[in-house]
Amino acid sequence: MTARLPVLGEVPTDELRAPVDATIHGRRSVRAYRPDPVPDAELAAILESARWAPSPHNSEPWRFAVLHDRAPKERLAAKMGERWSTDLGGDGVPADVIARELTESHRRITEAPVVVIVSLVREGLDDYPDPARQHAEQMMAAHSVGAAVQNIMLSAYARGLATGWMCAPLFCPEVVVDALGLSRDLSPQGLITMGYPVEWPKLRKRRAMDDLVVHVS
Repeated sequence: MTARLPVLGEVPTDELRAPVDATIHGRRSVRAYRPDPVPDAELAAILESARWAPSPHNSEPWRFAVLHDRAPKERLAAKMGERWSTDLGGDGVPADVIARELTESHRRITEAPVVVIVSLVREGLDDYPDPARQHAEQMMAAHSVGAAVQNIMLSAYARGLATGWMCAPLFCPEVVVDALGLSRDLSPQGLITMGYPVEWPKLRKRRAMDDLVVHVS
């Protein structure tokens, strides 16, 4: 039986605000991890947080493939690297720059203790006869995948773990599916590297709120 969770009003607002704000403001992207494994219980709790994200029609259109072992990480990095090299070469990027970028991407993926592939599925979504509304339905689902990813990253940070969000699978979803032998109904949207950081990077400066918010009356 799932334990009943407290709701706002049962827990004083002040007790919720400070840790939530600290987690949101403290999270940052990490690109280098210690080799220490991520405890199974911690990983399970982090993934559990993802399914509490909002989604259209409560469809939960996200699926997660978790890579622990070196072999699948190597396959993934190699196959995505091949596609990326082709794309960059077609863009006229110099060979030495391509090699440098591929080496760094390969390192980030293969040296992370855990890699989570985040995919979108159509199951539970509505069907429309016109392309415009069907595209909007797909976009709603993609937005909710982003919410699930944010939950994962915040939950990991609250447990002392670091994460890095990489969007590369979005550019070659079929490559990711083939490299890992995933179901053909999955549409990979990105990957999350996870582990204990070598060091926490400095927080980056954010834009002023006046640049981001317009108050309409």
